[in-house]
Amino acid sequence: MFEELGSIGNLLILIAALVALNRASNLTITHSVKVAGATGLGKTAVGFILVAFSTSLPELFVAIFAIIEPENVGVSIGNVLGSNIANICLVLGIIFVLIALKYSDNAKFLPAMAKEETGGLYFALLVASVIPLALLYIGSASYVIGAILLAVFIYNLYQLSKTRNVKGEPCLGEESRKLKKYVMIAVLGAAGVVASAYFIVETASYIALSAGIPKLVIGATIVAIRTSLPELVTSIDSIKKGHADLAIGNIVGSCFMNITLILGITLIAAPFRVDIAAFSELIIFSLVANLFLRHFLSNEKIGWREGATLLFIYALFLATRVSSG
Repeated sequence: MFEELGSIGNLLILIAALVALNRASNLTITHSVKVAGATGLGKTAVGFILVAFSTSLPELFVAIFAIIEPENVGVSIGNVLGSNIANICLVLGIIFVLIALKYSDNAKFLPAMAKEETGGLYFALLVASVIPLALLYIGSASYVIGAILLAVFIYNLYQLSKTRNVKGEPCLGEESRKLKKYVMIAVLGAAGVVASAYFIVETASYIALSAGIPKLVIGATIVAIRTSLPELVTSIDSIKKGHADLAIGNIVGSCFMNITLILGITLIAAPFRVDIAAFSELIIFSLVANLFLRHFLSNEKIGWREGATLLFIYALFLATRVSSG
């Protein structure tokens, strides 16, 4: 995209995008926490609803492009499944390792979260696991299934909106009156993260190509995590600020929205039935990733071993994609 600028120009854009990414991520996390305080929603729920929706914008844009050009429907579906694998295995793998480094008792935040909010996370993981597997069994999908997926998304969003943090009622003072401002800044910050991530991937890909790195390697690394980079950055920033529950809610929420909202829109817009068998490899890896995460959360085990396991699965996934490509 920026070939005419050369390596120096791309490097300058890359540096500027990295600075913008850091500031936008700070805005997103800071104001998302304020939204949690002003509404009484837990940080996990806010990460699930607000941050996850905002950082899922790349997948949504791909789905919109599929509506404009129906031949790209397969790209949108593959993007949804591949993004979910990257979110859980790569992003959460890194997050779990960071949690292990930050907390001496690295699961100490989980019991409180489990009592209040992990029911929604378990439901989201169940949906993200069962739906692709069911579609693979059926063999194809149409607008009817797309409508069902959107209904599941709306239902879960309604259920989450009714959940309140048991530690306290929503603030009725100044913080509550600033709620719209907090939400707007958090969403704008997340949009800034998405935009910055796009420029980072484009310029980094050009620089890597100029350095003689093969396109296959670039595609399997830099480009492969393009749509998951916003989740990665906001989640790492959440951990640094001590909001691990916000990070987990963000990732699981993104996966849930990909399978329900994004995939639902794609299938509704598709003018033909989609052959799901073509995505069997992605579905299997997505299912494995979801099952491992469900196991880790239910056992309240989050540490470097769990992170290393998820990262190993992602490395295996990348190796499979490279060998098949």
